[in-house]
Amino acid sequence: PLVMGIVNVTPDSFSDGGRRADPGDAIAAGLAMAADGADIIDVGGESTRPGAAPVPPDVEQARVLPVIRALAAEGVCVSADTRNASTMRAALAAGARIVNDVSALVHDRLAAAVVVEHACPVVLMHMRGTPETMGSQAVYQDVVTEVRAELAQRIDAAIQAGVRPELIAIDPGGGGAKRSKQSAALLRRLPDRVRLGYPVLVGLA
Repeated sequence: PLVMGIVNVTPDSFSDGGRRADPGDAIAAGLAMAADGADIIDVGGESTRPGAAPVPPDVEQARVLPVIRALAAEGVCVSADTRNASTMRAALAAGARIVNDVSALVHDRLAAAVVVEHACPVVLMHMRGTPETMGSQAVYQDVVTEVRAELAQRIDAAIQAGVRPELIAIDPGGGGAKRSKQSAALLRRLPDRVRLGYPVLVGLA
């Protein structure tokens, strides 16, 4: 297992309440996590909590690029948490090594091409709808079976777009169009039902 530290450079983060919206604070937090043993630091500039409004890519980039550059310059393995192709491209140019897309390359039709061009690892997360609408889509007959099937579709689409299978990891998306009990069911049944043969990212907040 690898440990990923989360640095949300947003005023409305679901996990830290916006405490790292200042780039200097975000950089310090990322370096501290790396010093404490985090293998990857995930940097995001758009909140994807339920009900969150979209952030324009230029605003997102203004938030995250100074942080990514500073962390990468210190040798930190940085993951760019974004669903926007232009931000992916800018983040990779700034030193990020991984793309972590909560929409599994669906939100931006150019996103898969960026991942293919850079041949970088990518995390495909399961989510229905958007942060603004996903709360109404947390309806499942069997959450584990349905999430597994929907992730498999996204994996197939990514591979068909040219993403190399060995560079794919998946995230069952706890909290992304899921109620608390549904997220717990996914976590309990990860080993036998969700993994699909790919590395799995599991978020614990």
